Amino acid sequence: MYLLDLDYSLTLCSSVPSVANKRCLCMGFFSRRAALEVGQVAPEFDLPDQNGTRRRLADYRGRWVVLYFYPRDDTPGCTAEACSFRDDMTVLRGLGADVLGVSTDDGASHARFAAKFGLPFPLLADSGGATARAYGSLLSLGPLKVARRHTFLVDPGGRLTRIWRKVEVHRHVAAVIAAVRTAAAG
Repeated sequence: MYLLDLDYSLTLCSSVPSVANKRCLCMGFFSRRAALEVGQVAPEFDLPDQNGTRRRLADYRGRWVVLYFYPRDDTPGCTAEACSFRDDMTVLRGLGADVLGVSTDDGASHARFAAKFGLPFPLLADSGGATARAYGSLLSLGPLKVARRHTFLVDPGGRLTRIWRKVEVHRHVAAVIAAVRTAAAG
């Protein structure tokens, strides 16, 4: 049996010029959808979190939302990203921002992941991939569907303010904090 390192494979596939922007046979087919752009209204969602509580984007009106998509719970890159958000929650909350993580894992997997690493923010279970698809973040690997590592900053009115489609896990949260600071000040 072979294990697929999604973080490495996604990076490799997107960084090879002959493969970028094409269907990558080694990874299955990328979900194609018109790319969201800054200024557009963020797609609404209604998803359960790791505790079974339904979360909707509309529930966060009046606050900044950092909506980050990630491939899998408890994998090295996803854990590093989640723990970075956890470690900077005081700063983000001080800026009036809430963090929501989204993957195609189920609520039970999210609950284990959140408990294991003390994650103080909701992890949303997009089991069918509909929300990831709406945000242009769904990757289909045959029958397996995973979210691509993308982050969206949604303003208090529900519009997209910033989009990260290439995320460097260890530097990402600092970039998100800087973007929230700049956007909130402007």
